[in-house]
Amino acid sequence: MDIDTNIFRAYDIRGKYPSEINEQVAYTIGKSYGSYLQEKYNKNGCVVSRDNRLSSETLLQNLIKGITASGCNVINYNLTTTPMNYYGRYLNQLPGVMVTASHNPKDDNGFKFSFDGMINARGEMIEDFKNYTLAGNFKSGMGKITNSNINDKYLEYLKYSIKFGKNKRKIVIDAGNGATCAVVKKVFDNSYCTPIYINDILDGNFPNHHPDPTVKENMRQLQEAVKKEKADFGIAYDGDGDRIGIVMDNGEILPIEYFMIICIQDMFPSVANKTFLYDIKCSKCLEDYINMLGGTPLCYRTGASYTEYKVHQDNLPFGGEYSGHIFFRDRDADVGSAIYASLRFLEIMSKNSDKLSKIVANFPKYYATDEIKIPASDKIKFQVVEKVKEYAKQANYPINDIDGLRITYTNGWAVVRASNTGGNITFRAEADTQEGVNILENIYIPMIKSAIATLSNTETL
Repeated sequence: MDIDTNIFRAYDIRGKYPSEINEQVAYTIGKSYGSYLQEKYNKNGCVVSRDNRLSSETLLQNLIKGITASGCNVINYNLTTTPMNYYGRYLNQLPGVMVTASHNPKDDNGFKFSFDGMINARGEMIEDFKNYTLAGNFKSGMGKITNSNINDKYLEYLKYSIKFGKNKRKIVIDAGNGATCAVVKKVFDNSYCTPIYINDILDGNFPNHHPDPTVKENMRQLQEAVKKEKADFGIAYDGDGDRIGIVMDNGEILPIEYFMIICIQDMFPSVANKTFLYDIKCSKCLEDYINMLGGTPLCYRTGASYTEYKVHQDNLPFGGEYSGHIFFRDRDADVGSAIYASLRFLEIMSKNSDKLSKIVANFPKYYATDEIKIPASDKIKFQVVEKVKEYAKQANYPINDIDGLRITYTNGWAVVRASNTGGNITFRAEADTQEGVNILENIYIPMIKSAIATLSNTETL
């Protein structure tokens, strides 16, 4: 069958249901995946599960049909968060597939998958799998299906290394009607805290707000609930449970970089490797604070699969992203779980009696834009970034081009990169002053829009 090649992205397979991702596509991806595992990795088994999007159950069923039709065996955990899927891979020492579109709109869906263990495929690995899939030379067989449940083991795993202090915190948890609803109460009803839940019923329509805590609009309900309940802080999760957002006691959103600083500061004395990773969209406050502690900051490319790979490869104790993907490796092989990140944060706060807003009051302060997304078709978005890079090189500005480009100034920086999860150019700028941020916006946003317009016109000629 014909498959839209645009669904193969840098970290996963993702597209609109049913126009780009549908049951037939799921079956074909499954048959290709099972064949690929056997042929390229000499593996004849895998783990699968799904989030609670409306299309996820039927896509999972057809994915399994395809995998087993290749002769590959399947352990099916059915409804899970994405980190639970990763833990299933870890437990069974098998690769796996998660049916999810993560934080994308509710009508999207897709597949996060691994070949060589727990860490998701990325970059060239996905490109090779795309070419293998399009060639269509698949194996045939009759693989077995084992239906199982991972919830209890996963909940034990999350909590066994957590040691709470004496201060019981009141917290509000916004599960966003996503996959975390299936387990979140079992976690926090049995933790040392007073939990209040909102949007805690599984609903793939996401009726209350879209489950992506990086978007301020999606955090408003949580902000209001924290203030109304006079809670110590609030926690929000994305649709598949691998992104976290935090609201402080005063109702303000905690910058994710401040969350990372709190975690790094807590673990710093006990870790041997004092290098800490963050992605190119993160504030300079992380670099400043890690340096102040005497550690080594490592600015790396965006993408949860890249972050996880790098922290494993370099044996780093911690890595995080502006998008709210957090990886702890100081106690055990963590699986990028937003719920685990919440427990670690709750542990830290239980050993401290100060308000969160007070704790962060003296952290390094910069002025920054949010992540700004400018629509650009998949066909031209990388060319747009190249246009901006030409400008930066001609001006002799220092650049980090590991992922798009981060252009450094004496008083700030700007990031311009092609989104790997959608048809957008993403832009973010930071400076010592608000005026400095405004100047960077006024330089780069018109430049980006002009390049998009020029390249779009060229494309249609």
